[in-house]
Amino acid sequence: VQLQASGGGLVQAGGSLTLSCAASGNIFSINVMAWYRQAPGKERGLVARITNDGRIDYSYSARGRFTISRDNAKNTVYLQMSSLKPEDTTFYYCNALGITVYSGNLRYEYPEVWGQGTLVTVSS
Repeated sequence: VQLQASGGGLVQAGGSLTLSCAASGNIFSINVMAWYRQAPGKERGLVARITNDGRIDYSYSARGRFTISRDNAKNTVYLQMSSLKPEDTTFYYCNALGITVYSGNLRYEYPEVWGQGTLVTVSS
């Protein structure tokens, strides 16, 4: 199972950007998909998460500006970011919890998988 994040880039303050993260593999289901971010020298912190039945949590800094969504058929999670601020500049990582994979008649459970980071840079 792999997570491939995309959509990072350079945007001016006040602008918008949408991140995507697609999970690949013979995935049957993913319990929780989430976005985290981590600045150099700091701990990785939750931005937003969404369960497979649509329950959503946002960090304080993301609430009201960011929207998380997922397409279960595509095993993809999105993060729509608006009203971006320079302090949003950092690497964003996607995360998946509780992944069920079938290979033939065999069932595998992956507790947690991380994607690679995608850099978001917000200029002032």
